[in-house]
Amino acid sequence: MKKNLPRVEWPTLSLLILCYMAWGLGTTYLSALWLPLGFVVTMLAITLHSSLQHEILHGHPFASRFLSEATVFPAPGLFIPYQRFRDTHLAHHQDSILTDPYDDPESNFQDPEIWAKRPAWQQKILLMNNTLAGRLIFGPGLSVIFFAASDLRAIRAGDRVVLMGWLWHIPGVVMVLTWLIAYGQMPLGLYFLAAYFGFSILKIRTFLEHQAHERARARTVIIEDRGPLAFLFLNNNLHVVHHMHPAVPWYRLWDYYRKNKDRYLARNDGYLYTSYGEVFRRYFFARKDPVPHPLWTQDQD
Repeated sequence: MKKNLPRVEWPTLSLLILCYMAWGLGTTYLSALWLPLGFVVTMLAITLHSSLQHEILHGHPFASRFLSEATVFPAPGLFIPYQRFRDTHLAHHQDSILTDPYDDPESNFQDPEIWAKRPAWQQKILLMNNTLAGRLIFGPGLSVIFFAASDLRAIRAGDRVVLMGWLWHIPGVVMVLTWLIAYGQMPLGLYFLAAYFGFSILKIRTFLEHQAHERARARTVIIEDRGPLAFLFLNNNLHVVHHMHPAVPWYRLWDYYRKNKDRYLARNDGYLYTSYGEVFRRYFFARKDPVPHPLWTQDQD
């Protein structure tokens, strides 16, 4: 697929430029004009930037990985280093390990034995996190805590790749903070809140994109949404299409799905939602999944 793409993917590059423009306007002019408007635009730009980072790690918009990654060197999302996101996400793309509590870096499931040993207050928070409302409130904080703790253990064990991922993140954050201090019209505390809620919006996408299922091919969802959230997620709601064709850019995913819908739904055993509205109605206050992996057994180690 990749060899048929143009050398410069202008839809992605153009969207990157517009994203930075929206972020710049949100943190300056729009915040000075009306702070709530600046906050919302900044928050949405941070969400879109994270989705664009996902495009970049899959080889867009340039043939050169260096050039592509240079476009997302600034870190408006603050919390997760791009290089660490890249490495863990590419590891996640091995479908045979999807939802595995240990091998899938993006799994929300836990080993039942670990779960049983958690204090009651931690279990309550994690159970709330398995509702969509809880994921929006607690999800970003829990993700950062678990992610940073895992990386800290790796760094202490001598993993230099993980260490460099965090060190390269520092100048990207400094660039953002320098802009905010020099030109921003938004208080820094409010910007951190915009970054947190920008991460929260991303949690809508990841909330149910993988399910525990005995067949690896049936673990990945299709959400047939074409609204604002699908745009912010760059059509990654067609998640099984993306997993089957990770090199296909965001603006071609719907063409693939329309032409081969029956194939994709047969592939994932009909794991389908018609819209994000359906997801909100069904799971805003209800848990979709347990926290301990329902299919996990110790002989899988």
